[in-house]
Amino acid sequence: MDTTSTTRPAATGIDGLIREHGAALLSYATRLTGDRYLAEDIVQETWLRAWRHRDRLANGNGSVRGWLLRVTHNVAVDQHRSRKARPTEVAFESEELANRAVQCAPSDEVESRMVVDELLGHLSPAHRSAVVEVYVTDRTTASAATALGVPIGTVKSRLHHAIRSLRGRFRPMLEAA
Repeated sequence: MDTTSTTRPAATGIDGLIREHGAALLSYATRLTGDRYLAEDIVQETWLRAWRHRDRLANGNGSVRGWLLRVTHNVAVDQHRSRKARPTEVAFESEELANRAVQCAPSDEVESRMVVDELLGHLSPAHRSAVVEVYVTDRTTASAATALGVPIGTVKSRLHHAIRSLRGRFRPMLEAA
């Protein structure tokens, strides 16, 4: 006679699976990674995949725990590979620096605005309005075309010519600096 069914209720739904297998998955992921917080992320992704493949977890389709452990292993390997594929993150030396927002000096902002205003002053009014609508007010070319009352192609053409003109004017300014 099987006594496990009387001492522990059968897993019902994802909540039951989490209660039944959660600790084992977290322990396994922690052993794989050596990092409790990373292991928690891995287990969370495992539960998300389990939710997406609920049909795979139905009785009669093999070992549920085995499938969950395999998914946990695969997620851990995927995360390890993705960390190896991107550059190493640099840690801040002090907590104060880590929580500080980077902010330009007000004088830099004023100087930048003066340079932009000077460059925009060299554009024709039509080209200037296209640049301002798209880059300063952060509109799409379609919404800029509506605001300016011109076709989208006209806005794109004006932007193209304005940027070419600005590049031509900006290069000498950089070389002089």
